[in-house]
Formats: sequence, C-alpha cells, structure tokens
Amino acid sequence: MGEDVLGRVVQRALARRGMTYEEEVRRLLDAGLEVMVRCGTSASPRVSDIVAAAGLSNDAFYRYFPSKGALVAALLERGTEQLRSYLEHQMAKESMPEGRIRRWAEGVLTQARGDVAATTRAVLWNAPTAGSGAPYGRHFASQVLAALLQPELVALGNPAPESSATLVTYATLGALAEHVWSGTTPSSAELEQLTAFCLTVARSDAGAPDR
Repeated sequence: MGEDVLGRVVQRALARRGMTYEEEVRRLLDAGLEVMVRCGTSASPRVSDIVAAAGLSNDAFYRYFPSKGALVAALLERGTEQLRSYLEHQMAKESMPEGRIRRWAEGVLTQARGDVAATTRAVLWNAPTAGSGAPYGRHFASQVLAALLQPELVALGNPAPESSATLVTYATLGALAEHVWSGTTPSSAELEQLTAFCLTVARSDAGAPDR
C-alpha cells in the first residue's frame, strides 16, 4: 500500500474516531444537563446517573472529564457561548453604542426568567466550590461577556474600556445571580437602573487608561 493511500486511510480513521468522540461528549453534556435540571437543588446527581442517562459507560465519561466538576464547567462554558451569540444578535439591532449597551444589559438579565433561570440554577448548584481548585467557568463567563462591551466603551471614549467592561459585567452578573438563586424576575425599574449604571461607567473619563 502506497504512502498516500496509508495517509488517507489513517486520516479517515481519525475523522471517524473524532466524530464518535464529539458525539459522546455531546451526549454526556446533554445528559448531564437533563439530570441536573431534573434533580434541581434538592439532590446532586452522581456520575453514574449521568452516564446512565447518556447510555454510555464510566470509562467514556472519564475519557473526557476528570470529574463531574469538569463537566459542569463545560456546561457553563457552553451556556456562556450560547448567551454570547444571543447578545451579539440583540446588540446588532442597534446602531448606537448606548443602544447596544442597553441591549446587552437587558439580554443578560433575561437569563433570570423561566426555564433558563431554572436550568442555570441547577447547573450552578452542582458547580464545585472555589476552594476545590476545579475550574467551573465563572471567570470564563465574565471575560466573554465583558469582551462584547469593550468596543462600545471605546466608541464612547472610555479611557479604560477593558477594566470598565469588567466592572460592568461583574455588577450585572451579580444582579443576575441574586435573581437566579432567589427565583425572582428583574423589574423594568431595575433594568433601567442597571442600564444607567452601565452607561455612567461607559461614559466616565476618570481613571487611567488600560495598559
């Protein structure tokens, strides 16, 4: 068998294996989310519960995730990517930075409503504590969401867009967390107040520029 043929056979085998791995990871993530939502905050599912729901084995689980906390981290990151896509779509509807910032704040707070809030609460309930040393996606979320704001702050002349965007993001995620854990929904007045805070920070010319 020639070298070119060998190479093609190997590449096809690797591609098939890659598709199998992707499908297994997808099944584990979907099953993990399903089981966590079903348990809510009354119980914490075991790895065995997740692999049973996925129709896979413990070996398959630990092939991709060293712990349940690692799977939770992946769920949080996937949720953050979905939220980023949603916010980008909403922000694109506005032509001015102020409108895009308002859409951003409103979009983040919509995560406190309905099934989305219940799902987020269930996943966070299963997240490792900060002291465990396990990554669980919270810093990832703040970085991703803050990055959406930075161009808007630059457009408004903010001298420290990176740190200002981080401040606004932490404040907004803090408000979201309060509602998610308490099962409440942000009011229109709270949204206006939060938007006003975001715009005040965005327009601020105090402080040293980011370095």
